[in-house]
Formats: sequence, C-alpha cells, structure tokens
Amino acid sequence: MRFEYRLYKGPVKILFLCVANSARSQLAEGVARHLFGTRVEVQSAGSQPSQLNPFAVGVLAEVGVDISSQFSKSVDQVAPGFLEDLDFVITLCAEEVCPVFLSRAQKLHWPLPDPAGKSGSDEEQLERFRRTREEIKKRLELFGSDHHLMDV
Repeated sequence: MRFEYRLYKGPVKILFLCVANSARSQLAEGVARHLFGTRVEVQSAGSQPSQLNPFAVGVLAEVGVDISSQFSKSVDQVAPGFLEDLDFVITLCAEEVCPVFLSRAQKLHWPLPDPAGKSGSDEEQLERFRRTREEIKKRLELFGSDHHLMDV
C-alpha cells in the first residue's frame, strides 16, 4: 500500500503495539530505530506486557542492532509527550486480539504470527524470530520509502 507524501514537523512518531510487547513490537522498535535514525521517534508497548524475549535480542544482535536496554511496557508507561502528535500506530498481532489505542494517528495493521511461546529447539525458535525480523524489516523499508524516511 502506497501513501501520500506528507511533510512532517520534526521526527515522525511511531508506536508499535502487540499483546506482550516482548517480541514483534520490540523487533519493530529496534529495526525502525536502526533504519530511520533521527528521522523517527519510536516506542513499543503491549496490552499485557511481559518481558523482552531473549530471542528478539539475539536475532537483532545478529544484524548489528542492540535492543538489550529496551523493556516490555504498557501504553500507560509510554511518556505522554511521545503520545502527543503521534503520527502512526502500527499493530503487529495476528492470531490474538491487538491492543486498541485511540488517537488521531494513522493506524496500520501488519498481522504477523507471534514467534514467541511456541515449542521447539532453540534453533527452531531462532528461525521463527529471524523470519519475523526479516518480514518487519521489509515492511519498514517500504514504509520508510513511502514516507521519505530512508537515505537516498
């Protein structure tokens, strides 16, 4: 889906949401910061926050992105100043009910299966997280291109 060009006043503010804020939204937060740098302000949150998944930390470290200082949080824990003039809310839930966040921000839904909480060997789990990381990266690259957030 292509979007109309819009001139932003300052960094574009993006909030990523999923249920536990442990995997998908954390991956998206880290990848967005890495791809867009100072062009964005980005946060993630969940409706039932748990803890940052170590596989999410690991698969981003593989590509040079450090999210080890991020933590799982609810929307109530996101700074009110960030939520003011929010540009985008991107939900990442697929098989569960995504959190709802009321704002004037443009809402996008990227339904991705949760790579966490499924059985399997460490290598099988890592592979699920790698697939999710790559899908998020592809979507963010398109999003960044559409909104002129990528380096030319």
